[in-house]
Amino acid sequence: MKSTENANKNLITALYCRLSQEDERLGESLSIENQRLMLQRYAEEHRFPNIQFYVDDGFSGADFNRPSFKRMMNDVECGKVGIVIVKDQSRLGRDYLQTGMLMEITFPQYDVRFIAINDGVDSANGVSDFSGIKNYFNDFYARDTSRKIRAVQRAKGERGERVGTTIPYGYMKDPDNPKQYIPNPETAPIVKRIFEMYASGLGIMKICDKLTGEKIICPSVYAFKKNGSRSGSPNLARPYHWAQTTVRKMLSNQEYVGDTVNFKTYSKSNKLKKRLKNDPENILIFKDTHEAIIDRKTFELVQKHFAGRKRPDKQGEIDKYAGYLFCGECGSRLYLHRGKTIKPENNNFQCGGFQRRTTDCTAHYIRENVLDQIVLHNLKTVTVYAREQPEEFYAMATQNGEAETKRFYKNAGREKVQIEKRINELDNIIRCLYEDRVCGRLTPDRYDVMANGYEQEQAELRQELTSIKERTDQMDMREKCIKEFMDKAKSYIEMPKLTPELLRVFIRRIEVYEKPEKYSRTCGNLIVIHYAFQLPEENGMPAIEKVMLSIKKTA
Repeated sequence: MKSTENANKNLITALYCRLSQEDERLGESLSIENQRLMLQRYAEEHRFPNIQFYVDDGFSGADFNRPSFKRMMNDVECGKVGIVIVKDQSRLGRDYLQTGMLMEITFPQYDVRFIAINDGVDSANGVSDFSGIKNYFNDFYARDTSRKIRAVQRAKGERGERVGTTIPYGYMKDPDNPKQYIPNPETAPIVKRIFEMYASGLGIMKICDKLTGEKIICPSVYAFKKNGSRSGSPNLARPYHWAQTTVRKMLSNQEYVGDTVNFKTYSKSNKLKKRLKNDPENILIFKDTHEAIIDRKTFELVQKHFAGRKRPDKQGEIDKYAGYLFCGECGSRLYLHRGKTIKPENNNFQCGGFQRRTTDCTAHYIRENVLDQIVLHNLKTVTVYAREQPEEFYAMATQNGEAETKRFYKNAGREKVQIEKRINELDNIIRCLYEDRVCGRLTPDRYDVMANGYEQEQAELRQELTSIKERTDQMDMREKCIKEFMDKAKSYIEMPKLTPELLRVFIRRIEVYEKPEKYSRTCGNLIVIHYAFQLPEENGMPAIEKVMLSIKKTA
């Protein structure tokens, strides 16, 4: 063990200071400046040579991945340090296992003298029996603080307040309300463009290449230049490099539609810092809490693409039917088969349930070019009809629905007024019951029975109101979708080939049924196309969407 005077004058006397946010709340006594003065005065009084400070400001004691602490330990392992001095043991760390290992194994192994001034610890005088107990209580404090913080964060998250600290790329804090997000005029258009490019069929790799080629600063570098944030490990040498993982996370971030999403990740304990993905049932979503950058329709279309096969071809393009194509019998997705040994004209789709043997379904084999012909022909027929005979098309689309809609609106309005009136009456009844209970005219037990009954009735009435509103929204959306389809039909007159954009604009879902004659080369598959709005049905199939084509060539 080294002598008090530290025989080797070249060895460092390491003065280690640490302050966390929790410690800062306890007052000035734990401030970095106070620790510096105390440690320096102690080192000078004992004539310790070669003083060097190692300071970690804003780091928890339960986290040993601190930059200055790691630098100090690296110097220890290299044999450069002779003495380590801290204000107390909790400054070294609050994990009793790690701190105990440092004090009893690591420091003696490298012949380093350890001093904790306020705890009266000096390894030159031997190991104190109370040091382990002290470390345990420091650990207990960290765990207790962690529990309290988790409880507060849970309560905030359940109220709908944001618990995350990272602002999504494309947003900024509202100057008038720091808790609220508003679109960033510099980056919001870039986010919108990324979604539009992906929805139009461009693969993630091509999107990255496009943004890099246009010299658009990537999110991590932008955040660093804007506010000094090092989140995302910004590479300043490559400011325009867009990573595929960055774009993929953006495309799946529901906050861009105006929702607050809490508890997407969690940690198992205060000692395990790794964040784990939470189960969907544990994630809380609060809708329309801030201004949206992406409309819900576009966002849902992008998620449909994610749900299908994402592997791009040699040109960097993704299967345009991903998220749209389903088996008519078992409901599984149909997946595209292509490869180096398969000619492009022989690319084909097969039922995913058949491939994985998760269902007793059949292959539903259909070539991509055949499916393109069927869908494009049907799409042209419908859009020409909507464009050239709009009144007849609208009448057909609202067939058997217009009279029903008018009747619903009339009844819904009357029911809504009656329900709201009854809810107000129940509020007055409950108020009178409470006054009777306070005045002694009603026993507490009798009040509880009657009040619970009225409150249950109120809850049921509010549920009815919600159902009426949801049904009204569906009716309004149907009308909006029909008119939007007619407007789009006027814009898309020329359709030389089927593109991802046409699918996104007009089609909601495509179902492929097995051939009536299995293995037939002349009998085609039944294809049912569901458009962006729901058409009336004829004999169980959507009108005008029912298409049965016989393909003379191999299908």
